Amino acid sequence: MKRLKVKVCGMREPANMQALALLPIDYMGFIFYEKSARYTPELPNMLIPDRIKKTGVFVNAEKAFIHKKVEQGLQAIQLHGQELPAFCEQVKTADIEVIKAFGMDADLSWKTFAPYVGVVDYFLFDTSSPQHGGTGRTFDWALLKSYPYDVPYFLSGGLDLANIPHALAIADERLIGLDINSKFELEPGLKDIDKLKKALKIIRHE
Repeated sequence: MKRLKVKVCGMREPANMQALALLPIDYMGFIFYEKSARYTPELPNMLIPDRIKKTGVFVNAEKAFIHKKVEQGLQAIQLHGQELPAFCEQVKTADIEVIKAFGMDADLSWKTFAPYVGVVDYFLFDTSSPQHGGTGRTFDWALLKSYPYDVPYFLSGGLDLANIPHALAIADERLIGLDINSKFELEPGLKDIDKLKKALKIIRHE
């Protein structure tokens, strides 16, 4: 069974980040969107291991603002708004991964995704919401059965200890990672490290 990447998003507290950095995760996400309950204005200056990609989450941000955060040390960018393919291309560089997030619902049309194919590195499928994620709710994963493109994707939205085994059972090689957030929090922006350890044991098949 392949090893799925694990992205823990919505980090804000330095001590909490340090504890998380000791765990076998692949991405640590920081939300630079002021309307989010997990908003952080700055990328932390603490040392995070190179094996963990610091990921900035942006919602319809200005290109200059994104570039500023990249210069501060990001290795990945997650675009969670209505960013067009041309914009995604403009903020992508050889050293920066671009993840384009989409809200999933029954009105989904896969044609919407076509212009992003070959432009972004990954898609991220989250539960559709006006607040651009962080709802703690899952979407209907049956939608994934008709996903027509080769772009690998992260699964997000309401992942918890109960449904992670079901996510691992999704038979799709394009599923390359799980995005964990609100169901593993003591409060917005503060992760429950013990609960994350349990999730990682499940994901890593330990």
